[in-house]
Amino acid sequence: MANLNINGKKYALDVDPDTPLLWVIREQVGLTGTKYGCGIGTCGACTVLFEGQAMRSCSLPVSAAEGKKIETIESLEKNGQLSKIQKAWVEKQVPQCGYCQSGMVMATTALLRNNPNPSDEQINASVSNICRCGTFQQVRDAIHAVIKA
Repeated sequence: MANLNINGKKYALDVDPDTPLLWVIREQVGLTGTKYGCGIGTCGACTVLFEGQAMRSCSLPVSAAEGKKIETIESLEKNGQLSKIQKAWVEKQVPQCGYCQSGMVMATTALLRNNPNPSDEQINASVSNICRCGTFQQVRDAIHAVIKA
């Protein structure tokens, strides 16, 4: 039995302790905003916040997540309002195909919560997700828009 805290809600789930957190979030909890990309923690499509830090959920066993605060992309919208980061993503037209964007938004959320005025070098180091559409400049523009707001 795994006891998880996802988006402020408690879950007691009967899953193998070695199951990647990504699959528990998607399959057992039903939150599908977190995406599967590479399965080895490289691409970042599966990024969630784990105790406030960006973490690749495809390579994290559910046993390591027990009792920890986990936030997914679904946690950012509050009372029908997108977060400042999500709004900037829309305003700057960041997504093309959109597949990687939930992971990018979560990595950016962790970055700006911990460093509200990062340099471009810090952005590059913290938001290391892969985007096959190449929206990296739009991502940086959206992050700078949030910083200035």
